[in-house]
Amino acid sequence: MTSRSPEPLPSPEVRRRGWAEVRWRQFRRAPRPVVRAVASSLSVAAALGIAFLAYDIALDRGAVLPGGDLRVLALTLYVGIVLVAGAVVTWLVVPLPGGGAGPRATRTPWSAALGLFAAVPIAYLVLVVLHELVKPLIT
Repeated sequence: MTSRSPEPLPSPEVRRRGWAEVRWRQFRRAPRPVVRAVASSLSVAAALGIAFLAYDIALDRGAVLPGGDLRVLALTLYVGIVLVAGAVVTWLVVPLPGGGAGPRATRTPWSAALGLFAAVPIAYLVLVVLHELVKPLIT
């Protein structure tokens, strides 16, 4: 008897995906911590952004509010609250992956950093959408 090594099976041709297809697949299969970080920051930014938009429209229509025109202060508070809330909420809802040593979830400053980094562009984009797209439709 002779022992022959089996011949390798022909492997199927691997299709190279285009840039747009790769990005769409990454978007559809985003990791849960990233989705939670973005969702928490987006919800806080949307709620505060709508309040800022209402304040802005009220001032544009000539409403006299206590303290006068405080849009710069309101905008500064909006950005600060969105960044802090994004970091804190993400720290609370996004535990680090466990190493299998029990069900205890660990949270480190990296969880908060993920929320902070997710909140920066979200705070800006929500303001742009509300001010440039929604405000002209309302006024």
